[in-house]
Amino acid sequence: MTPDEGYARTRAWHAARVKEGWLPVGRKIGFTNRRIWPIYGVYEPIWGTVYDRTLLPSKSDFCQVSLEGLSQPRIEPEICFKLKSSPRSADPEHLVSCIEWMAHSIEIVVCEQPGWKVTLAECTAQNGLHGRLVVGSPSPMRDPEALPRVEILLKKGDTVVDRGVGANVLDSPLLALSHLVKLLEQPLAAGEIISTGTLTDAHPVAPGETWSTEIHGSDMKGLEIHFR
Repeated sequence: MTPDEGYARTRAWHAARVKEGWLPVGRKIGFTNRRIWPIYGVYEPIWGTVYDRTLLPSKSDFCQVSLEGLSQPRIEPEICFKLKSSPRSADPEHLVSCIEWMAHSIEIVVCEQPGWKVTLAECTAQNGLHGRLVVGSPSPMRDPEALPRVEILLKKGDTVVDRGVGANVLDSPLLALSHLVKLLEQPLAAGEIISTGTLTDAHPVAPGETWSTEIHGSDMKGLEIHFR
């Protein structure tokens, strides 16, 4: 199976979900963090669809997430954007004018392959490994040039497990969005939420655990998630 054949399988899966009543609400971009490419053996970004049944808004910056039915779930701290208009080009300055707000997001990614030993094609065939997307409180994007310097600390309980910066994501979350615009055959639509990829490695999570994030260099607030 090639990556294109994997995307074709995901399109068929997507059509079946929409027929069943699932509502597409955005996209996730994966493997934008070049630092983790050698860990997983995937050396280019991928994307998948986020649905109303996989999106978990968290206005209180706390969320309980059920892991039931999720295969080998892992946590990824990210930055997402909501579009107020459909981008006409991938130019970063133009993209800024298309963004309604940004927010800290946490994606729960999943994998069917044992031990997370994956190929690019397997990732594209599994909707970009998307499981759930928790989105925190919206913030205005006042300074796009500051995005590469945003720092996120990922904690399990009181222990810092990992940390990352916005520059890990194709040099900036805004440039990750630009990459997605170039990649897609159909343009993104107004109202879509786009999560731009993990700033750290992806770490396994289990029921009963509480994870949280701290954010420095931005008005965005951290998130706390209890898994059940």
